[in-house]
Amino acid sequence: RPRLKEPRTQSPSLTLVQPIDYARRLMPDRSRHPGFYKWPLARRRETLAELLGCAPEALNSLDPDALALTVADKLIENVVGVLGVPVGLGLNLVVNGEDVLVPMAVEEPSVVAAFSNAAKTVRKAGGFRADADPSHMIAQLQLSPASEAAAERAMAGLVAAADDIEANARAASASMARRGGGLVRTERRQLEDPEGGPPMVVLHLVIDVLEAMGANAVNHVAEAVAPRVEAAAGCPVNLRILTNLTDARRARASCRVPVESFAPGVAARIADADRFARIDPYRAATHNKGIFNGIDAVALATGNDWRALEAGGHAWAARSGTYRGLTRWVVDDGHLCGSIELPMAVGTIGGATRSHPTVAVLRSVLGAGSARTLAGIFAAVGLAQNLAALRALTSEGIQRGHMRLHARQLALAAGATPAEVDAVVQTAVERGRVSAESVNNALTEVRQTRVDGREMEKPS
Repeated sequence: RPRLKEPRTQSPSLTLVQPIDYARRLMPDRSRHPGFYKWPLARRRETLAELLGCAPEALNSLDPDALALTVADKLIENVVGVLGVPVGLGLNLVVNGEDVLVPMAVEEPSVVAAFSNAAKTVRKAGGFRADADPSHMIAQLQLSPASEAAAERAMAGLVAAADDIEANARAASASMARRGGGLVRTERRQLEDPEGGPPMVVLHLVIDVLEAMGANAVNHVAEAVAPRVEAAAGCPVNLRILTNLTDARRARASCRVPVESFAPGVAARIADADRFARIDPYRAATHNKGIFNGIDAVALATGNDWRALEAGGHAWAARSGTYRGLTRWVVDDGHLCGSIELPMAVGTIGGATRSHPTVAVLRSVLGAGSARTLAGIFAAVGLAQNLAALRALTSEGIQRGHMRLHARQLALAAGATPAEVDAVVQTAVERGRVSAESVNNALTEVRQTRVDGREMEKPS
């Protein structure tokens, strides 16, 4: 795996106390840490620092106050505060034979635990295989001719001026071209309006953005060539912007797990649940949401645009005209075989890497050496998250797995201190029902027990 460059910094808050030795990421079993969730927080941080080859102080950017209000005020408009989101480590993931530590920023209980559990199951069977297409993004230039005849003239004009338009696009993407990217090709489309309006003509600029997510780069090229496109088409350009349906930049992941790895009958039920998502859009919506539980969490942690990933993924799921599930699970020759393919516009540079101190560190934790490697990891995360959800749904049910984790949130909401949470959760779960009322009652009981215990100790 290629080594990453050290995160480039713009402020002292981004400077690592001790440089990270990226070669140490290649150690075997670096994502396998049994009982990690039981460890004290300090031990988890110390272990992470050891894995990254840095001093524990280098992880201070993961602290809640790492993003100062003064910095946040420059990142977006109208700032009034900073919202903290827990960041956990997804464990046990193996992709293409390499261990991967997965930083996940998410507030929903069970996402990190479920992912880690599914990744552990697949790990025992050899892990995930993944690959991704080159980083080809598409910029769209929309032309709206007044009539069908004008649309035909616009198409003919774009064909005649194709070489000149491409020359303009190459000039606008010269910096990417020097690094091996830039314009790949142009495409022309004529769209019919089902509501009876005049046709629309669209020019696509397909651009290799290399290691970046690429939105700003392709938008710049689209705006630069717009005047030449207008002249060639004989009508004005309206929109000039990227599409998030990045179907020229897809990622895939797959795995093959013996059916004996699951409780009897569960593998077949997983395959049947997946078939349900392929034929019913109502089920597919929830099925795909579960996939993005994982993908979005990694995207948020690494400063990638989770909103763009969602948009592209859902558009791809509907490409046949019917919204379908993004995965495929089948039982074949004694194995549960899973696969996923979806658009995956992610980058290892740009975005919030330089401006957000936490993102810089978390990208180092993930350690993907290229955008294509990163895209494959994202696809594997989505497939693992889907496996976790389907296994829970087809065996014990989703609520049982959520119960203890949901109870922790309710306990904190009820005012339990961190020292009280475990006892409150245990009391509520043992009674078999987790609700705001039951957790409140458990908190009262735990506190009363402690008071009674102290009073009993006083005479002695």
